Amino acid sequence: MALLDAADRAPRKVVITRMVVGLLIAALFLIPYATMFIGSLKTQSEILSIPPSYLPQAGAQWSNYASMWDTPETPVPYNLVSTIVISVFATLLVLLVATPAAYFTARFKFPGKMVFMFLVIVTQMLQPAVLTAGLFKQMLAWNIHDTWLAMILINAAFNLAFAVWIMHSFFAAVPRSIDEAAQIDGAGKLRVLFTINLPLVWPGIVTAVIFTFISCWNEFAASLVILSTAENQPLSVALTKFIGQYATAWQYVFGVSIVAIVPVIILFALIEKRLIGGLAAGAVK
Repeated sequence: MALLDAADRAPRKVVITRMVVGLLIAALFLIPYATMFIGSLKTQSEILSIPPSYLPQAGAQWSNYASMWDTPETPVPYNLVSTIVISVFATLLVLLVATPAAYFTARFKFPGKMVFMFLVIVTQMLQPAVLTAGLFKQMLAWNIHDTWLAMILINAAFNLAFAVWIMHSFFAAVPRSIDEAAQIDGAGKLRVLFTINLPLVWPGIVTAVIFTFISCWNEFAASLVILSTAENQPLSVALTKFIGQYATAWQYVFGVSIVAIVPVIILFALIEKRLIGGLAAGAVK
C-alpha cells in the first residue's frame, strides 16, 4: 500500500509542478496585456505620475473607451473598419491563389519546379518596409494609391509565399493513390482538389489563414506610406496619431491597442483546435 501511495503521489507532484510552471509562463505573457488594460482605465496624470500607481487611483476611467472613438485627429471607427476590410480580403485573396498553386506544385512535375519554389520562398525575404518607395510609385501608376485595394494587393503579395509553402507540405503528404482512385471513379482535377484534398489538408489551410490574417492585421510600414487619408488607414497607423512630439495620450494608446487585439483573440478562440492540429501535423510532416 505504501508503494502504491508513493506511486500515486509522484505523478500528482509532476502534474502540480507542470500546472504551476504553466501558470507562471501564462502570467509572464499576460502581464503586458494586463498593464495595457489597466493603463487604459487611468487618467493621463495617473499614467505619468511618479512614483507610478499600479491601479487607477481616481477610479476606473471607462470613459476613455468612449472618448477615444471621437478624437478629431484619429477616426478610430473608420480605422477599425479599414483594418478588418484589408485583412479579410487580403487573406481571402491569398487563400484563393495559394490553394491551387500549392496543390499544383505538390502534385505535378514541371520543368523548373525547384527554381520556381526557390523563387517563391525568396520573396518571403522581402518586406514592405524596404520597398515602400517602389510600392507607392507602382500604386500611383495604377491610380489606386490611398485605397483599400492597394493595401489588399500588397498584403496578399507579401503573404502569398508563406501560404504556398505551408499548404504545399500538406498537399504533398496526401497519398497520390487517393487522387488516382477518385479520377478512376470519374472525378475531374477540380473535383479532386475541392472534394477530396481540401478536407484532408484543412488544418494546413487554417494555419496559413491565421498567420496571413495576423500579418495583414499588424502591417504598418506600407500602410503609412500608401494610405494618406486618415479614414483609410488601419489601426496600426492610427495608433501613432496619439503620440505627439510633446505629449502622448497614453490612455488612448492603451485603449486602441486593447481594441486592436480583441478580434485576433476571438479568431484564435474560434479556430484554436484546428490551428494546433495544423501546427502539430506540419511538424510531423
